[in-house]
Amino acid sequence: MPSSSNFRDFVPPPDHPRITGLAKTTPEAYSTLTLARPVVAEIVAGWKANLEKPFYGITSNGTRREGLFEIADEGAPVAEMVACAQRVTQLLTPDELERLSHPVDSDEWRKWSNPEFLIYRTGIRLEDLPDATVAAIHALLRASTSEAGYTRLLAAMKTNRFLGDLCNAVSILNERSYQFTLYGMPSCTEPWGFSLFGHHMCVNIFVMGTQMVASPMFLGAEPNIIDTSPDTHVSVLDAANAAVDLPLSIMRSLPHDLQRAARVYEKLYDDNMPPGRWNPADQRHLAGAFQDNRIIPYEGILASAMPSQQQAHLRTVIASYFEILPAGPFAARMRLVERFWDETYFCWIGGFDTNDSENNGEDGEDGEGQGEAKEGSDAFYYRIQSPVVLIEFDHHSGVFLLNKEPARYHVHTVVRTPNGGDYGRGLLRLVRGDYKK
Repeated sequence: MPSSSNFRDFVPPPDHPRITGLAKTTPEAYSTLTLARPVVAEIVAGWKANLEKPFYGITSNGTRREGLFEIADEGAPVAEMVACAQRVTQLLTPDELERLSHPVDSDEWRKWSNPEFLIYRTGIRLEDLPDATVAAIHALLRASTSEAGYTRLLAAMKTNRFLGDLCNAVSILNERSYQFTLYGMPSCTEPWGFSLFGHHMCVNIFVMGTQMVASPMFLGAEPNIIDTSPDTHVSVLDAANAAVDLPLSIMRSLPHDLQRAARVYEKLYDDNMPPGRWNPADQRHLAGAFQDNRIIPYEGILASAMPSQQQAHLRTVIASYFEILPAGPFAARMRLVERFWDETYFCWIGGFDTNDSENNGEDGEDGEGQGEAKEGSDAFYYRIQSPVVLIEFDHHSGVFLLNKEPARYHVHTVVRTPNGGDYGRGLLRLVRGDYKK
């Protein structure tokens, strides 16, 4: 079989059933057909059922841990963010503003999703807005992130368009296939925020004073690199090589007893997995879209049990996910991570060494093995979890590309704030006085 490290080996030919007709479809027509598929309908029904339950937050044992968050001056660039957000509202028509505006505690926040098909029409899709308004939304996104963070978000949008070009599906996969929503009124003192989500790029940014929360956040790419001009070598992971190389280094260099304890499953689709641990949409992800209240027990090993060098590497891995934030909120988030370092867990699924490649095969939906990963191309999953952060990284099988087994070039990542911190809800509970000390 072709090397699993080369995504070009799995680009579907123009007449392949997977992409036939996509050039002429619309997002609405495509979504209607996709949602009618029994497998998809069953998954989405489960997601919608989750959404009907009041927000509680991801926990490790079903009970939300309180007293984790505090109101503080984090130095977020709120004045610039407010000015950019107000520019957006000035460019919107009254009807557009009404359609994309919701209260800051609205459950519309929770309707974000990362597939290419539409589940909810939350906010307004960028491709339905004029260029000037789209540029203003990008200015808001740029003001709300670090330079490296905005570059990464832009890379996710560009790789989405690149996938559309590869599969002749630009009508559903492009740089404007994202829905923008505004929550509350932009203010330097009152809580507000915005979301922008779509295929492989979902950000939820909550602002209160000079504090920010940027979770849930989903970033991914299929493939995760552009190999043609003018964006050759653009990758959603270029700004975060620590997300791949350092976790591999940690696993390869851990003492054998810790290595064995960290690796909770040898295979990415493992016979020892309980029902529900893998599904065809999220695969190994536990904290993806519509999982706001999921119980995710700690697994693997404590970070504090690692040798000092591996602990340093793990801190760098975590920092690579939070560097999307401006300098002040980034530093605040890392201080929060450090406060709970002794309760931070690291776990791994799949291979991590060329000698382990035989352990890395995955079964598809039909239950048949899809073959070995090639030397040096092990796909894997890992999770970093504490009371205040949950990070997941997963290599996936093809959705538009034809690889049946997970591959390095299809990446999904999720960042959450457990114990009710997502969407800024932890800070809102504080300021509104319904937070248990």
